[in-house]
Amino acid sequence: MATRKHNFNPGPAALPLTVLETAQRNLVDHEGLGLSLLEMSHRSKEFEAILDHAKRTIAELYGLPDTHDVLFLQGGASLQFAMVPLNLGAGGAYVNTGEWSTRALKEAQTLHGRAYEVWTSEPAKFTRVPRPDEKLAVPADATYLHYTTNNTIFGTQFHSVPETDKPLVADMSSDFLSRPIDFTKIALAYAGAQKNAGPSGVTIVVGRKDLLHAFHGAATVPVILRYATHGKQNSLYHTPPTFGIYLCGLVAEWVKAQGGLAAMHERNVEKANAIYGVIDERADLYRGHAEPDSRSLMNVTFRMASEAQEQAFLEQAKKRGLLGLKGHRSVGGLRASIYNAVPKAAVDALVDLMRSFG
Repeated sequence: MATRKHNFNPGPAALPLTVLETAQRNLVDHEGLGLSLLEMSHRSKEFEAILDHAKRTIAELYGLPDTHDVLFLQGGASLQFAMVPLNLGAGGAYVNTGEWSTRALKEAQTLHGRAYEVWTSEPAKFTRVPRPDEKLAVPADATYLHYTTNNTIFGTQFHSVPETDKPLVADMSSDFLSRPIDFTKIALAYAGAQKNAGPSGVTIVVGRKDLLHAFHGAATVPVILRYATHGKQNSLYHTPPTFGIYLCGLVAEWVKAQGGLAAMHERNVEKANAIYGVIDERADLYRGHAEPDSRSLMNVTFRMASEAQEQAFLEQAKKRGLLGLKGHRSVGGLRASIYNAVPKAAVDALVDLMRSFG
């Protein structure tokens, strides 16, 4: 097998090598069943066991209370931007910390006309998230409060759960399974799997059963866009992304084997601190985008003095087998996405380049 590269892609992103190897071994003949999971009926008892394993492992990792359930859907976070207001109603309040929360807010406004932007860092080019002691101006009639836990484009992240008396909705697409979260404070969370939890094509929804098993929206909402439709049928209302769910279960099992979410968080802090340390040491060469107390543990975003320098950096990185370091097209610069499956060795290789460059 060819030497594997150091993968810093923002998503689809690195998957644990052991997960890929397990999937490879079972691809043609799944666990001795004589057929591939890709060929297997989603109504079979064998697949239902795979589905239940993935749900159970995620629930165990987060210590989910009995009030919550796990669903596997499709359509990515972009579809959730619509499903949230369709199911929870008009008047959602949104904390706007960048591209993805902006899109979520606009979708809610498109559907209902009434959605509130209660905080934004747009004037500062999305360099930070609200501080824990910073009060959010949530209207009394708001139906829920929505926030994006981590912003991949701008490299910012919430390091605490916002306090609110409204149902709290979290877009956790880019830091799901990366750290412990108290789900007693969160009514509904969703995540595209392709950052930390599995392959593209799977959307994981974790939420209170009263929201996932009972419909609260308007009668005109299509049946397939109701959480209750999927919750009541254990994510089997229609054909789910079967192989992707299998991989999500393997990834969750891998996280568990690494010591769980607390241990994963410690590793992620160590990796992020190594890169931010060089950015701070070499302020003459690198300029981080996010304010220090809002820095993401998942996506380290930074600039250099000129685009020519950045291009030269990317060329050297490619020669060293470091891929996916170009910043998002909307902001430019450089970005290292250091999700769970990115090993410390890859971060060490990046740090070595950053220290030696120039």
